[in-house]
Amino acid sequence: MNLKDKKLLILDGACGTSIQNMDLPDAVWDDNEGCNEYLCLTAPERITEMHLEFLKAGADVIETNSFGGTSIVLGEYGLEDRVKEINTAAVMCAKKAIEQHGAGWIAGSVGPGTKLPSLGHISVDDLAAAYKEQIEALVDAGVDLILLETAQDILQLKTVLVTCYEVLEEKKQDIPVMVSVTIESTGTMLAGTDIAAAAAIIEPYPVFSFGLNCATGPEDMLSSIRWLSHNWPGRISCLPNQGLPEIIDGKTTYPMSPDAYAGELKTFVADWGVSLAGGCCGTTPVHIATLKKTLAESAPAERKIQA
Repeated sequence: MNLKDKKLLILDGACGTSIQNMDLPDAVWDDNEGCNEYLCLTAPERITEMHLEFLKAGADVIETNSFGGTSIVLGEYGLEDRVKEINTAAVMCAKKAIEQHGAGWIAGSVGPGTKLPSLGHISVDDLAAAYKEQIEALVDAGVDLILLETAQDILQLKTVLVTCYEVLEEKKQDIPVMVSVTIESTGTMLAGTDIAAAAAIIEPYPVFSFGLNCATGPEDMLSSIRWLSHNWPGRISCLPNQGLPEIIDGKTTYPMSPDAYAGELKTFVADWGVSLAGGCCGTTPVHIATLKKTLAESAPAERKIQA
């Protein structure tokens, strides 16, 4: 089945949380601790194992370990010249997991980076050049989707969208593009844009889906999901955190139980028409397995878009 034909897609959970929970020797970091993407080179079997656990839990789509895979972020570790190598390795780790599992699709993860153009951290031209390099590497390596995720700045989002579609046109590739913004508990993106304004920016592009991820648990996403249900004509995605993080015994933890998480997302699917459901920070394979079971008999609600 083509992924575009599947009415309800389940995505995986948190890459960062999974890596945090791994018992990794110091040697795999090579003094690059914190650069999760580097593990695609030094511990590829562990990254493949992470992907495989989410596939076994029921995920249809796994996201590559390439969230910070631009030269901008990698440059903070002196790895700016290894963008193609690292992003290619990230896709290979995911491909091996799918080969072992026998099914699944790969979403090439493209994060917001650490420098926002609206705040004057970086020029649009430099940002676009960095995204072009990463997206070219992901496309060449053979991803099935491109996930532009955790967008916090509307100028950053427009830059990566334009760049992404330029790369796809240059390479004559028809790869679905998912867009996911981060809406804070204040009701806007970090730079102050609300969901309606973000939708207006994205609307001219032929994106596969538009939705939310990160920052909050599902309960704080409800108003934005409801707005999308009534106003966004395309598919809607929702990948929430497992509540707000808490520090317990010096470790960051997320309090939302798998049952509570799955129950909230079932409502989003059944009542508001979400058709791509997964998780962000704190989401484990247990959460995804519970989500898969909970949504077994569910289908996205029919939506009537307001004129």
